[in-house]
Amino acid sequence: MDISVTVNGERFERPVEPRRLLVHFLREDLGLTGTHIGCETTVCGACTVMLEGRSVKSCTVLAVQADGKEITTIEGMASNGELHAVQEAFWNEHGLQCGFCTPGMIMSVDQLLNDNPSPTKDEIRHGIEGNLCRCTGYQHIVNAVEAAAKAKAGV
Repeated sequence: MDISVTVNGERFERPVEPRRLLVHFLREDLGLTGTHIGCETTVCGACTVMLEGRSVKSCTVLAVQADGKEITTIEGMASNGELHAVQEAFWNEHGLQCGFCTPGMIMSVDQLLNDNPSPTKDEIRHGIEGNLCRCTGYQHIVNAVEAAAKAKAGV
């Protein structure tokens, strides 16, 4: 099947097998390796991207389901050489260690902050439930989300 998608503002047209997962399409066909492959069962969240402005786990979305749609990956978060507020907050607050979960975590956090610009600690913890991190113990991630919320609000 031929599909046409807009990824990080750039339009791509490619033939894909109907069973090809979006995560494999992004990584292998488009060379966007910032989206990580973790569990391939929606448990870890490492493959999270934005599809039509909503976070999805790309290991359970078929590439053909994205036909005609807009996708944002971690590579599309920074703009004009400047980190996105969530990326900057993760850097400043040490919300990453090995970095494997970080792209998916950042995409999920961006969705959380779009839906709830000023979440409580409990709302943050609930909002990142679908993303697993084996390194940080999550406190630095929660701190990063709070810092990103303040940065996005201009505080």
